[in-house]
Amino acid sequence: MIVAAGFFVAALLSLMLYRTAGFYAEPAPMGVSLVWAAVISFPLAFRRRFPCTVALVLSVAFIAGQVMQVPELLMANITLFLGIYSVGAWVVDRRRAFLTRALIVVSMFVWLLVAMFQQATDPDALGGFSRAGAFSPLVAYLLINVLTNLLYFGGAWFFGDRALASARSKALLERRSRELELERERTAAQAVSLERVRIARELHDVVAHHVSVMGVQAGAARMVMQSDPTAARDALSNVEINARSAIDELHGLLKTLREPDGRAVDPAATSASTLGLDALPALVDDSTAAGLPTTLDVVGTPRRVPAGVALNLYRIAQESLTNARKYGGSAATADVRVRYLDDAVELEVSNSGRATSGTPNPGGLGHVGMRERASASGGTVDVGRAGDGRYVVRARVPVAPVATASESESTDAPVVSGSGERS
Repeated sequence: MIVAAGFFVAALLSLMLYRTAGFYAEPAPMGVSLVWAAVISFPLAFRRRFPCTVALVLSVAFIAGQVMQVPELLMANITLFLGIYSVGAWVVDRRRAFLTRALIVVSMFVWLLVAMFQQATDPDALGGFSRAGAFSPLVAYLLINVLTNLLYFGGAWFFGDRALASARSKALLERRSRELELERERTAAQAVSLERVRIARELHDVVAHHVSVMGVQAGAARMVMQSDPTAARDALSNVEINARSAIDELHGLLKTLREPDGRAVDPAATSASTLGLDALPALVDDSTAAGLPTTLDVVGTPRRVPAGVALNLYRIAQESLTNARKYGGSAATADVRVRYLDDAVELEVSNSGRATSGTPNPGGLGHVGMRERASASGGTVDVGRAGDGRYVVRARVPVAPVATASESESTDAPVVSGSGERS
């Protein structure tokens, strides 16, 4: 409305200037001119809501002003330009926009041609222009009018279309930016969730293993404290060692949580750097000391395994032995076997514990964690009882193929035995 009122005031000023300059010999009455100035200005207040209607009203008012000889051309041309421009810029139905503008432009040119014909055939009209010659000054003047109108209406049409195209491009860009922002937030949330799951898995493995060992050792120390103080001291020493190991590994996890800027780290960095396949002998010793006689066999020639894969296999073995101590019974024994194949590493942990009401639930957190670890390394885990009744956890993880044939030929015989090895 403010813009429309401004055009009305400008139209009144222009009207007075044209009238004072004597633009028409017999101009329209002042009252008619004032009404015309209102009609040519105030519809602009509704140009965005009713662009087609406003453009049609302005075009009719423009022609009417010329026919009635209202002495004003400047504001009338500007408001008509804005009306045609608004149709192109605000009408979403492009067919309707095209037809409305086409109707206005054709009507204007028909009226222009009629006016030009009248001027060309009236000897008294445009007396200042000579009619002599094929390309007389009068013809040049009329052609200037045609060219001016072509540029005028073409510009209003073109800039209106460009405004709508720009608005659509901006809206599309904003929508895509919002989608990208939402996707970024979803990705960040997923990354946080995955990191929480990974850290929860690490905490479960660390706490379950060390606390179970400390519980067994503390119970043994309590039972033999009076009868065998030396054995009680050894058990309590093992409790202390496992407590320190648990603290060290938890410290590694907490250090990872405090990493600035959310930098990605190697999965192995969240635990002690020595945890891997090379640490299995110590794990077997701890398991035997905790009351579960455990043996270790290594089949094939050991070779370098990525730190993340080695850590995951170590954690699978750790969780398997923890479950064996919890559910296998006092007479259970366990075997850990590592096989270095041409294109994979296999870890097999079996125990002789019999099925009881406390047999681990395949859907428990420990088994879920083992499957997640194997999957993270591109491998698989099979859990269940074998034909001889032993409870077996078997993990297979692909690794880089063996480089030489001699290494492939050496995978048939055990070459290393750990603590408590079988004869």
